[in-house]
Amino acid sequence: MNLLNNVSNLFGKHMAIIVLVVTAATLFVPQTGLWVSLSWINYLLMIIMFGMGLTLKFEDFKLVFIRPKDVIIGCVAQFTIMPLLAFMLCKLFNLDAALMTGVILVGACPGGTSSNVITYLSKGDVALSVSMTSINTILAPVLTPLITYLLLSTTVDVDTYSMFISIINVIIIPIALGFIINKFFGNFTQKVIKILPMISVIGICMIVASVVSHNASKILSTGLIVFTVVILHNVLGYICGFGLGKALKYDVAKTKAISIEIGMQNSGLATSLASTSFTSLAMATVPGAIFSVWHNISGAILANIYRHWKEKHSN
Repeated sequence: MNLLNNVSNLFGKHMAIIVLVVTAATLFVPQTGLWVSLSWINYLLMIIMFGMGLTLKFEDFKLVFIRPKDVIIGCVAQFTIMPLLAFMLCKLFNLDAALMTGVILVGACPGGTSSNVITYLSKGDVALSVSMTSINTILAPVLTPLITYLLLSTTVDVDTYSMFISIINVIIIPIALGFIINKFFGNFTQKVIKILPMISVIGICMIVASVVSHNASKILSTGLIVFTVVILHNVLGYICGFGLGKALKYDVAKTKAISIEIGMQNSGLATSLASTSFTSLAMATVPGAIFSVWHNISGAILANIYRHWKEKHSN
């Protein structure tokens, strides 16, 4: 078990590099990832979300009642800043319907669980980060389809009911099951969660491998513009979150948490929704897959910057 724990820690520590290597391999040698069927994406995401549920406790929701203003501001910012940034970037770069759909989906999704890890590494307000991620995820079945419809209805057909059911099945139910199991079998889950980083990284890598390998030629043909939009979307999210924290005169830890939470998205969910609710738009899955790779790289870089920022301010 110790060996598994050590391997899991290595996976978590070097997640960005591992995902980057998988992306490069499946992009330039698609055969290495074609064995991962696109139909597996939902199941892989369910496993990742179940793992998230295993880490949740009632205490993670206490902050909603202790510091409701902070959590509400974070949630409102999450579901306004990133969707609007996505829409503006799509218009600025004149993306076609498929790519626009993918970018909007990324923007309309809640924050990703990676944000909690990056906030921890940044020495930010982890409790606030976990609370925002949890509440945003709970709100996602309603807000993600609604926002997607508002921003895309004039461009493509948006089946909001299908998206609602998909998010319930892929996100809410697995998280709820994990939460319940953790509540009643806490001693067991405390042992299991030590290997969750490895399982999550493997799951993310398989999702990325599936999407990238099956769309390699299309990604290479439109790669520069897609990567540019994804990078700008993520980085501008960090900057807007940072600016919001400073404008509200948050302390250093809170500012870091809200900046990271806004910039990092549940891009796996965006990829899943693109593959199930927008089946006629194959390229809609690509922005989510690229975001999955990039935000882990940028998050690791940002964590290093923010960690030094706190040290500077604490001297």
